[in-house]
Amino acid sequence: MRGTEVRELLTRNGFWPLAWAVMLVPAMAGWGLAARSAQTATLSVEAQNELVGEYCLACHNDALMTGEMSLQGFDLEHPEGNAELAEKIIKKLKTGLMPPAGETRPDRASMLGFVRALESRIDLAATTNPGARPSQRLTRDEYANSIRDLLAIDVDVAKFLPADLLSGGFDNIADSQTLSASLMEGYMRAAGQITREALGNPKAEPASTVFKIDRTGSQLLRVPGAPFGTRGGVSIVFNFLADGEYNFRSLFHGTPTGRLFGNTPDEEIEVSIDGARVALLPIPPDLSEAGSITGLNLTTGPVFVKAGPHRVSAAFIKKQTVIVEDDIAEIQHTLIDTDSGDGRELTIYPHLREFEISGPHNVSGVSDSEPRRRVFTCRPLGPDEEIPCASEIISQLARKAYRRQIAEEDMEGLMLFYHQGRSRGDFETGIREALHAMLTSPDFVFKFEPMAAGVEPDDDYYIGDVALASRLSYFLWGMPPDDELIDLAGEGRLQDEAELERQVGRMLTDPRSFWLSKKFANLWLHLPDLENFHPDPFYYPQYDHTLALALRDETELFFDSIVREDRNVLDLLTADYTFLNERLAMHYGIGNVRGNQFRRVQLSQDYRRGLLGKGAILALTSNAERTSPVLRGKWVMGVLLGTPPPAPPPVVPALDETEAVTSGKLLTVRERMETHRANPACNSCHRMIDPLGLALENFDVTGEWRTWDKTYAVSSEGVRIHTAGIPIDSSTEMYDGTLVDGPAGLRDALLNYSEAFIDTLTENLMSFAIGRRIEHFDMPTIRAITGAAERNDNRFSSVVIGIVKSPAFRMSRAERPATEAAQQDQR
Repeated sequence: MRGTEVRELLTRNGFWPLAWAVMLVPAMAGWGLAARSAQTATLSVEAQNELVGEYCLACHNDALMTGEMSLQGFDLEHPEGNAELAEKIIKKLKTGLMPPAGETRPDRASMLGFVRALESRIDLAATTNPGARPSQRLTRDEYANSIRDLLAIDVDVAKFLPADLLSGGFDNIADSQTLSASLMEGYMRAAGQITREALGNPKAEPASTVFKIDRTGSQLLRVPGAPFGTRGGVSIVFNFLADGEYNFRSLFHGTPTGRLFGNTPDEEIEVSIDGARVALLPIPPDLSEAGSITGLNLTTGPVFVKAGPHRVSAAFIKKQTVIVEDDIAEIQHTLIDTDSGDGRELTIYPHLREFEISGPHNVSGVSDSEPRRRVFTCRPLGPDEEIPCASEIISQLARKAYRRQIAEEDMEGLMLFYHQGRSRGDFETGIREALHAMLTSPDFVFKFEPMAAGVEPDDDYYIGDVALASRLSYFLWGMPPDDELIDLAGEGRLQDEAELERQVGRMLTDPRSFWLSKKFANLWLHLPDLENFHPDPFYYPQYDHTLALALRDETELFFDSIVREDRNVLDLLTADYTFLNERLAMHYGIGNVRGNQFRRVQLSQDYRRGLLGKGAILALTSNAERTSPVLRGKWVMGVLLGTPPPAPPPVVPALDETEAVTSGKLLTVRERMETHRANPACNSCHRMIDPLGLALENFDVTGEWRTWDKTYAVSSEGVRIHTAGIPIDSSTEMYDGTLVDGPAGLRDALLNYSEAFIDTLTENLMSFAIGRRIEHFDMPTIRAITGAAERNDNRFSSVVIGIVKSPAFRMSRAERPATEAAQQDQR
């Protein structure tokens, strides 16, 4: 959406505090692309035409249009004339996907020479094209991070703002960001609640907040943040709105008969605030819903708490020095509940189901807190000091909220809101009004990048230092620029490439760069899919919510080590270390790891190296009851090689529909795949996909290593029972003819296409950085970045620096006015 359209919509719907300053500012220059080093001799145009005629035209012609691609009439001497098609050809050849599996192929040197010839001609003809990016707004995560950076409070923005739409795998792509009256209403409501939470609310009415605990979360381990000597429960940071009395309620899971889970004596649950116990409640072993007003609830009496953020924990006192095995669970380190077969669900320990905080009652005021200290940097001692103090507070807050130096017109508008609030109350009321207006301003909610005078529509121009600082900080940290970046932007020093490079180095080594793992790596690797993965507890009783969180944390910490240690990005595939806590180490069968804390562990198991050995990846690419070579193969093709296979046609049956059953015995996954591929409609794609997944078949649904494939039979009563397993066969042949045996063999095979992997990582990272999808005209820039990184041992920082220095990151294209663009679209 264009900036002018944003302003019109905001004003039309009456959100005039949001309608301030939807304007554009900047300047202009150029950026030279470095030619990528060619390690393979390029083919002549004649040799290229011979290769196409011999290996490609039989399928990719005007009549067949296989893959919706025809090479008839494609000018190999001037591929830049149809660069979009040329880039598709380059990607298919660089990943070895063409010619298709089973067909005759040219030798590898000829294929690479063909690729180099296309790349070199396209890159030489390339011109600077930063691409057009509509105005961006903060994503939900960026909004929450910005509030935390400004006011030191955590806000559940999901209560106010809808989920961000994914486009190209990321949620910050500008052209998918919707803007509506309901969304703006959400921003207004969020700003009101944030203001109350930051400054407190002496008029707060009693309210309740409930925290749900996942039913499959382990109750044996200490929850991070809870006091030592406890187990299970919940620990959260809660922002109390006022000084007053609060009640804390614990609700436990019950059995189908209405009794409490667990029958162990002397169980107690402790409620603590900032580590200090405020209540210790004995849990009656006969607690039940029947004949009880409170049911399975235990509630503290009134507890006085001061306003502000406090860590609140509700956890069981740890009474056992050794682990007591569950009645039902097959292993000792989980409390996942499974059906015993007769309708009963049992477990030794009680489970906390939800925790509620309600209040305040008997409010006595609002105490000092970190959020209030962030705001009230001065206090007027008399009427004549109010305006100077208000100006100081508002200017400092606005500088961080607007991510730039504050101009006189900014202060005039904000001070107007201060005076309006002051006229209805006291000094603090005026500051509240100004803060609320600040949080609803488009200078906070949107990432507008002003244009300098003289820039014409469709002109390419360098964005200003202020916009560059914001792009940089939200790319690497997911939050506003810090004081150093704002100062450099105010001095106009970020346009200096040496200074820009220095800032990238500083920011990547800062702990805030964990954003790249928490957000970029999460989305690129599809880790959010893990939240929807719930394996059948009959087959996999060891999998619970605690393990799922550990799998995700391992992958994020692993990616973060590549970033913070500035390692070769190929270490994402080959690194011989990972990060484990006791729970995950037990799952992987790795000893000498104790406690909840994650720590770096050197791997002796070759099959655990890199991303292919991460349980999170293996779980999210599985089905509930069985592994899925198809999902795993598609993940490798799409995520690591950037060549996702096409969706199956509607007539192709799902694998489950083609399962063969003999005497009630289900076939192994490999046997089912062979049956499925016998269908000609399935074979062409599955020859590419399946080998990649079958090489990972030694990993079960949860990422646990196995050498035998469990098989199951179905009794005449329909009950599943274990039967004798058979050895896993992970040997296979890749689509390019490479023989692969297991994860190590697959990893080595992928390293043959390391250039495609690095290109794919760079494409995704650039898309995340600039907030738009990568287009064919970006590929010369991608090759320049990866070529420069290759000369620096493919260091992660080299890729990031290349992106930050690129035209796509430092430049923009001037928008046409909304009315003119609409007329052009009609033509």
